[in-house]
Amino acid sequence: MTITQDPWDTLRTSALLGTDRRPLPATALPLADAVDPSDPATALLELAALAAVRRRAGALPVPAAEPPGPPAPEDPRPELPEAAARRLAVLLTGRSGGSGGGTLANLAELLPQWLATARARGLRPPAALVPGLLDAARARSELRPDTVALAGPLGRWLAERNPDWRFVLRTTAPEPAPPASSTEQPDDTADHRPWHEGLFAERVTHLTLLRRRDPAAGLELLRGTWSTERAEDRLLFLDALQDGLSPADEPFLEAALADRSKNVRATAAELLSTLPGSALAERMAERARAAVRLADGGTHLLVTPPAECDERMQRDGITPKSPTGRGERAWWFGEVVAAAPLALWRRSTGLTPEQLLGLRVGDSVDETSSSWTDDLREAWARAAVRQHDADWARALLGPAPAPPARGAGRARSPRVTGAPAKLLAVLPPEERAVWTAAFIEVHGLGEAFQLLGACATPWTPPLSTAVVAALARAAASGAYPWSHSGVLGMTERALAPETAAAVEELAAGAAPDSAWSETFARLAGTLRFRAAMLAELAG
Repeated sequence: MTITQDPWDTLRTSALLGTDRRPLPATALPLADAVDPSDPATALLELAALAAVRRRAGALPVPAAEPPGPPAPEDPRPELPEAAARRLAVLLTGRSGGSGGGTLANLAELLPQWLATARARGLRPPAALVPGLLDAARARSELRPDTVALAGPLGRWLAERNPDWRFVLRTTAPEPAPPASSTEQPDDTADHRPWHEGLFAERVTHLTLLRRRDPAAGLELLRGTWSTERAEDRLLFLDALQDGLSPADEPFLEAALADRSKNVRATAAELLSTLPGSALAERMAERARAAVRLADGGTHLLVTPPAECDERMQRDGITPKSPTGRGERAWWFGEVVAAAPLALWRRSTGLTPEQLLGLRVGDSVDETSSSWTDDLREAWARAAVRQHDADWARALLGPAPAPPARGAGRARSPRVTGAPAKLLAVLPPEERAVWTAAFIEVHGLGEAFQLLGACATPWTPPLSTAVVAALARAAASGAYPWSHSGVLGMTERALAPETAAAVEELAAGAAPDSAWSETFARLAGTLRFRAAMLAELAG
């Protein structure tokens, strides 16, 4: 039988129809004598394998493709040290690296710290690792700003040629502002391409970074598309105005008080309340003065909550119905006090925040009632966070917790109205760490998760020492590690690497093969890994 078609096509046809319906013409196929024809199915597979190798071996080279445009621009930054480049490859693949002792944490969780550190040092990765970096950032949007900055001009060159990495072209990495003496005019189209072409998250990022570099340009960019944006988008775009917020933004925000979305109106009002000299802040101050006054003799404060939520209050962002389930008058009262400038209270009473917080709070009708105490403190706490007032935040938090005197019983948690983690975030980083370390030394880790989240990372050595000591107490008490899983997850990323030796001692002292032994070994190994990682980047 003469075969008139390509042998590979013959094999494919037999495979599709079955060898019982289309027997193999084995004698006419190349290399047919190398297979046993007694089992047609096996013979088909063997012939296909042989034919595939034959086809590949006999393939002729294709003509060279045209170069894809000009080469990538030069990147003047110094390349990563060789050891740091190897570490990056480990982080990108998720391999443990074979050193460090014990099981390591999820290495993907350490990649953000590596990226931020490498970026801060002005280094560039080897070209061979850039595709892996871009793939990682494609899967995890939180990595994109640092990755795009690290990948530099090569990353953008690759993104122009691979649709999978197009996010690079829509991600803006912050760059230093040009010198004031520079006369070069930026290319608006190139500068703002992420805003006009990007996805929503990329537009928010672009606006936020632009506000940090040039607040006026960011406001003008938002103003240009404001009327065409969706309500939910306008809400988050307004949030981006927090960066670089100044009196120059007041006219735009005042206009937003008339927005058709109540959430947009509320956000605009909140931003205006952080500008002490704004017209809205003055209106809120007038209402707050009417709601809270110092009693004759200065012994206590009297509260007269608003009797109604009139149209002027509603325009200033206060909703008539409480969304929290609280009484309406209590809701209106809290919104007014939270939006009033905190400087008002010193001016109107002559008292410091500590002195005001020490006064009894009574109802203007029934001065013996103290039902407004928590409402007033909670509103002041919101105002302190909103206005970033460290004096008020410090007063509301109170002094750092101290162990009780001998024989005085168990220490009580400090009385903090409002969210203590948010108040902590207003304080300088070092002070946050000191307050949180004292809290942990007295109260342990049970209530410390959010407080630790408010502290700058990596944690200071004193805070790290307090956390390790608290973990040791938890292990000695018989508690299970998973009861502190949230804090343990943070320790792997935030604990000072210098505490690795102390954690290793805990691992050695724990019962062999116990949950705490494995937990401490994992933490110690991760700390050693981080220490090596940071040392390599420094070298």
